Amino acid sequence: MNGAEALVRTLTGLGVDHCFANPGTSEMHFLAALDNPAMKSVLCLFEGVATGAADGFYRMAERPAATLLHLGPGLANGLANIHNARRASSGMVNIVGEHSRAHLRYDPPLKSDIEGLARPLSHWLRTVDSAQSIAWDAASAVAAASGHPGRIATLILPGDASWQEAGAIALPQAPPAVPRAPDPARIEAVARVLKLGEPSLLILGGGAARGPALALAGKVGAATGCRLGSQFFTARMARGAGRTPLERIPYSVAPALAFLKDFRHIVTVETGEPVAFFSYPDLPSLLKPPGALVHPLAEPGEDSALALAMLLDALGANGIAALVQPRIEAPLPQGALTPVSIAHALAHAIPEGAIIVDESLTTGRETMGHTMGAAPHDMINNLGGSIGYSTPVATGAALACPDRRVFCLTGDGSAMYTIQSLWTQAREGLGITTVIFVNHSYAILKAEYANMRAGTPGPQALAMIEIDRPGIDWLAMARAMGVPARAVYSAEDLARALAASVAEPGPQLIAVMLAPARPG
Repeated sequence: MNGAEALVRTLTGLGVDHCFANPGTSEMHFLAALDNPAMKSVLCLFEGVATGAADGFYRMAERPAATLLHLGPGLANGLANIHNARRASSGMVNIVGEHSRAHLRYDPPLKSDIEGLARPLSHWLRTVDSAQSIAWDAASAVAAASGHPGRIATLILPGDASWQEAGAIALPQAPPAVPRAPDPARIEAVARVLKLGEPSLLILGGGAARGPALALAGKVGAATGCRLGSQFFTARMARGAGRTPLERIPYSVAPALAFLKDFRHIVTVETGEPVAFFSYPDLPSLLKPPGALVHPLAEPGEDSALALAMLLDALGANGIAALVQPRIEAPLPQGALTPVSIAHALAHAIPEGAIIVDESLTTGRETMGHTMGAAPHDMINNLGGSIGYSTPVATGAALACPDRRVFCLTGDGSAMYTIQSLWTQAREGLGITTVIFVNHSYAILKAEYANMRAGTPGPQALAMIEIDRPGIDWLAMARAMGVPARAVYSAEDLARALAASVAEPGPQLIAVMLAPARPG
């Protein structure tokens, strides 16, 4: 057994059974070892798709997948979505190929400082020393990625370590990752604050935005009258009818300040206090009102469900019923495509158990708030802010949950970063409906130009944020990658297209034509 075979057997033996790969010459022995029935290998046509798909897989499966990246440039191509995964506390094991050590001395063209590239975004980093150590190295990487919260582990694999004899392997048995218990004194302090009855907001993040923790938070809200919210972006949130509803703090600074202005206390659960996404002239970075106090209940890495259960004990409120979102039957939309009509079309189409991956930075700000009463579903957002995350994350989420329909909502500017995801979706026959809002521009940047008070944009500045000359043919783009596609021009067309996509197997693309392209 060579080193590459030992590596793959170690990964699969420890539960890492998906590898999102974009291989090169140095990784041929690892590629051969992937011909293993215990490993699902998924070809991605760009490394940013591979790393984003591993992120999406973790968010839904709650266990790490592997990526296979070719040398330093391959890792560099994947770093943007590694950044997004790190901010979302997603675990992944990146296998990065390297030249054999004997070859590196000759400074070949693809030589680079792989450790230097990987270190800023990796919680755990190691270069394999020999084929004999590879199983131990791989097990250490899996243990690091499987922590609570998830972490980024990067294992650099020299070519000679892949092809040399590895000998017998023995899998070390790492204890399961267990979240830390919260500080009881901190719980008591928060209970005293909530008993005051002053205006309070409980902000949930991480694992607190779903599952048992979310239901417990619903009891806290019912018992104390405190509002329940989330940051605008969350790694994964349980939403819809029957779940405890969370109010999203607005993305833009002025609406966020207005939303938070009356709160005297902000209690955080697996998240931090609200911070502006960017710095703007004469606007604050911290969004809480002057005099508001921030009280951490559970830090990231702590057991938020336990913290909320302890809080209910301290409040004497265990017997109370949780706040629950009722089912709201939205009207079937007609007429123009607006944020509200788009929301109603989406609310009609969402099947129970759906997964929504949202990167509709302009349209979605107003849209998603109107889907709270839809059938129960999960929603995934981009905590890291590097665009081009949604189509890869949707790909990984669909592989993690093949029985659940995935809706991927994205703008046309964002979609172009990682459009190669469509090819992987078609190849794997994934149940994903990609909805692209086509306004022929980086519309978010037009708003930010005004927010930054940069003056009136001139023709050259506008040319840098418009993508309409030439216009992108989204139907041709999708069909070229094997994905059926249609364009819609009205709310009723969108409602019909969404419903039809749910009934069809495999991926579908819907281009929502919000504005005509300019000629020229």
